[in-house]
Parts: sequence; structure tokens; C-alpha cells
Amino acid sequence: MKNSFKIILATTGLLLSLNSCKKDALNLTPTNDVTADVVYATPAGYKQELVKLYATYALTSPTGSDNSDIGGLNSGFADFFRLFWTSQELVTDEAICAWGDTGIPELDYSTWNTDNQFLRGLYSKSILQITICNEFLRESTPEKLASRNITGADAAAIQRYRAEARFLRAFQYWVLLDGFGNPPFVTEDDAIGKTNPKQIQRAALFAYVESELKAIEGDLADARTNEYGRADKGADWALLARLYLNAQVYTGTAKYTEAITYSSKVIAAGYGLKANYKDLFLADNNLNNNENILTINYDGVRGTNYGGTTFLVNAAINADMSPATYGVPSGGWGGNRTRQNLPALFPDANGTLDKRGVFFGTKSTVDEIGVFTDGLRVTKFKNVTSTGVTPASLNGTFSSLDFALFRLAEQYLIYGEAVARGGSGGSVAQALTYVNALRSRAYGNASGNLTTAALTTDFYLDERGRELYWECHRRTDLIRYGKFTGSTYLWPFKGGVKAGTALPAYRNLYPIPSADLIANPNLVQNTGY
Repeated sequence: MKNSFKIILATTGLLLSLNSCKKDALNLTPTNDVTADVVYATPAGYKQELVKLYATYALTSPTGSDNSDIGGLNSGFADFFRLFWTSQELVTDEAICAWGDTGIPELDYSTWNTDNQFLRGLYSKSILQITICNEFLRESTPEKLASRNITGADAAAIQRYRAEARFLRAFQYWVLLDGFGNPPFVTEDDAIGKTNPKQIQRAALFAYVESELKAIEGDLADARTNEYGRADKGADWALLARLYLNAQVYTGTAKYTEAITYSSKVIAAGYGLKANYKDLFLADNNLNNNENILTINYDGVRGTNYGGTTFLVNAAINADMSPATYGVPSGGWGGNRTRQNLPALFPDANGTLDKRGVFFGTKSTVDEIGVFTDGLRVTKFKNVTSTGVTPASLNGTFSSLDFALFRLAEQYLIYGEAVARGGSGGSVAQALTYVNALRSRAYGNASGNLTTAALTTDFYLDERGRELYWECHRRTDLIRYGKFTGSTYLWPFKGGVKAGTALPAYRNLYPIPSADLIANPNLVQNTGY
């Protein structure tokens, strides 16, 4: 059940503040007066601290939506998902934003600089999550448990919590690996506040994330057996599959066979496609849904912020779209919509519509970035249930729609692409079965089904666009296909030119924020910035 693992902070929350100007940004410590010996005195205390690790994904601070854990960043922008979505979608052919807030136009154009507040925010938020996980791991060693007389089944449960903390840390290191390449690196074994964090190189960070995910596998709950919203073996395998699919980008060495191996583990674990694609993106997507593998959980009353799916729903609609039908009667911010490349992926097949393409509007082309009606609006995400009920919401704006970080459909497409790229251990015939399962759901019948001849490598980029659009995959996908930079593939306003123009290859990585470079002499800026 959704509420079995609430995304809320207790009154003894860790009051953490992250400012990228601090020299020991990766060695932050709690700033409240509650000591670790009090917080971690009981098994219940450890469970509460585990909740806080997950809550960092879904909240902007322990003290409400008007505050931010990220120094210098407006609380409305400081949610992890909002920052991650911006970094993965707004800079691509899938989305564009009408707002003129500092930093957004540069992301629309893919001309960001080292001081972009949204990129600095993502970098800082990931580091914050890593910092909190490190602290939890320091306090949950066997020696610490023994000193607190925690033994037996309680100690075993905390061993699982440790594995989940390591997973959450690995996920955030993957975010940094994918976006920034060569970030500062600290684990629970490093002394707090003694020295500046060292910089890790991208290939070494790949190896670390890979080793962590493999090391914790045995301590995680079996796939589909943990509380809703908590990581298990399925999430572990899903992140490994994603990591391996992009290994050539990260390290120069392809690992498509490994991508097949781990996507197959997920597929064999008993997950299943949701019958109706649109139901994946409604406010009761926690119910009767065996497709989602790991979610960020949101609650429109008990865990609110202006990021998350509140941002996802509100930013894509305006007052002319009857916000109440999207479950936000007081909402509608009129910001994000598509560039014409995305709706162009949804042609009819034999007169039958691909039902995954859910758009609003009449003008698909973007002539003026600041005009919200230029470009079709994505109506894929709604804060209403499958029965049309709007959940309770503070101020009629906040969303209770959960967001899937991993779902089965992605694993089907990882398997297929890895086979198409030459990985061993899979088959084109099996890939076709997976692809046609997605397309049968999308079309409502077999009219969109394909033959093996259609399953080229390039096919998977388009199919991922159709299946996974606006789910934080597109930048990574375009880079893997060599289409994010350069001039072989253009979209409106790429490079700051209306017709699109080439981007230099160094923009396949984001810059290390300039403030962190100043504060930490161990860091070297990524090439080109």
C-alpha cells in the first residue's frame, strides 16, 4: 500500500543545508542539537532515519515547501525530481519552457554555463543525498549496533536498511556520473570535515557504482517484496541494466551483454505491464500496478513541495485547459511543452492511433519560446485517479501522483537495444516479443506490431521516445546515440538558433559548478568549460 512507507519527516529531522561554496560540501553534518546516540538509540530510530533518506528525494527541506536544503536556490526549484527532469528533458528535443527565470533560457538553448542555478542545484542535491546516506552508514555498522545493544532480528533489519542506503547513494552517484562525469567523491569511510573531497574520474566512478550495486544485492529484499517505494533487488538490477546500456559512453567499453543479463533478471522477477498505459501516470498508480519497480512517492497533503509531480502536472497546463480536470483546480503554470520533434514520433499505423501520444493544442511548431501555445502540451501526467477522483491537496495545487524511477517497460527496451547493438545472451525474437507487448498496449490491438526487420538500433531511440517521454531519459538516450551534440540531429533552438545548430561535443557533460571549483582545489573542470 502507498502509505505503508510515508514520505514525511519527523520532528527530529536532520536540518541539513547545502551551499556549494562550502569547502567540505560532501562532508556535511546535522546542524540540529539531536545527537546520533539519541537518534539511533533504537531500531525505530533507524527506521525513521531510513524514511528521511527517501524523503530527500521528495521534499525540499525538513521544514516545509517554503524552505530549501540547497543554499542559494529558490525552494520551488530545489526538489530532486524537478532538477533531474530539467537536466534530462529541457535540454533536448522533448521539451521547452516558456519561463524566463535565470538559467532556464540557457537550458532551452543548450548553452548553459558553469553558474547555471539548475545544474548547480542538481549537483548539490545529489551530493546532499550522498552525504545523508554516508552518515546513516557510519551509524549503522555492526560495531555501532552492538554498542547500542541492537541485536538479532533488529540488527538484521538494519542490515537491509544499510543496503538500501547504499543503493540510494549509488543512484545519486549514477546521476553525477551521467550528468557531470567527474564529481567529488566521499564515502562513509572518509573522515568528516578533515580534508577537501578528492575528485573521481568517470570510469572509476562507473566501477564504483557497479561494484556497490553488486555488493548489496544479497542484502536487499527480493524483487517485489519490500514496502512500496523502497528499493529491492529489482531496483538494483534495473539500475545495473541502465548503467551497462550506457557503459560505452561512461568508460569507452561496451557492456551490452551485461545489460541483457540484468534487464533479463528484472523481467523474470514477476513484474508485468499495466494494462492501460495512461493509468501509469495517474494519482492511484500505486494500486494494482505491477509495472513500477521503484517510485518517488508524493502526497498532496503530508509531503508537499513545488517540484516533483506537482511541477510535472502544473508546468504543463494553463488556465485555458481546465486545471481541475488534471487534479490541480488552483494550478496551471503555463511553462513546459513539447518541441515538434516529440509529437512527430507518433504517426498513425493503419489508421489506429498510438495511444501513448497524449498532447493538447493545435500548433506543434515552436516559433517563440516564451509563447506557451507554441508547441503541443503534454497531458500524460494527471493528479486524478483512474476513477476520476482528485486526491486531497493543500491549496488545490499539490500532487499525489508517484513518479516511477524505474518501470518494466524500460527494461524491455534496454534488452532489445542491447541485443540490436550486439550483446550476447539474448535474441531478436525475444526482443520482438517485448516490443510488441508495448506496442499492443499502445495501440489497443496488434495493428502497431512489428517484425524483426524493424528492430534496428535506431528504432529503439524512437520507441524509447514514444514509451518513456518526459520520464527523465532523453538526454542520456541522445548522448548514447551520438545525437545530443554535433549537427547530425537538430531540434528547434538547439544551440540557440531557431532552426537548430550543432553543439560542441564537450556539452555531453555538464560543468562542475564554479563555486565548488573555487572552494575545493582538488577539483578540475570538465573539458570545454
